[in-house]
Amino acid sequence: MRLLDHVRENDRTLTKTAASRIPAEVAKVLSAVEEAAESTKLWCGAAGAMAWRGGRRGRRAATAGIAAVVVAQLVSNGVCKQVTGRRRPPKEWIPHDEVEDRPDSSSFPSGHTAAAVAFTAAVAPVWPSAGALCAVPAAAVAVERVQSGAHYPSDVVGGAAIGLATAWLIHRVPHLLRRRALP
Repeated sequence: MRLLDHVRENDRTLTKTAASRIPAEVAKVLSAVEEAAESTKLWCGAAGAMAWRGGRRGRRAATAGIAAVVVAQLVSNGVCKQVTGRRRPPKEWIPHDEVEDRPDSSSFPSGHTAAAVAFTAAVAPVWPSAGALCAVPAAAVAVERVQSGAHYPSDVVGGAAIGLATAWLIHRVPHLLRRRALP
């Protein structure tokens, strides 16, 4: 029980701090990146650019990234949000009007973060420099979800964990299937 109390207290403190101390100019940039990532537009665009300009490695990275996003979205939005039903952070914690533009769905986990981390972590082993570039907007999405009042930090951590697990599975499952198929 003490662990949950500690998580709740950290969620409260970090949410209020992010919402009130991130400068307005930075918040605008974070919001623009999050808007680009909405409905996975940013990750689909990045995958298209990788496939178009990256040759065989780019196509492999794009395929891994999109597959990871699809699975992460199914797990985070299709399963976890349906089961948890966690309320969003209280509006009084957020001292700006971005709090009015947040979804009504469950707060846990952050589906935006799950998709961002899944894409980035799936791309990185195939094309490390592209993965490093994708890490910048992925981190921005995660920070924005807390700063805007859409999620608690623990929601973002949960989404990131789903994204990492999904990327790992995307890379491991083909090897496991080949191992089982070959005597």
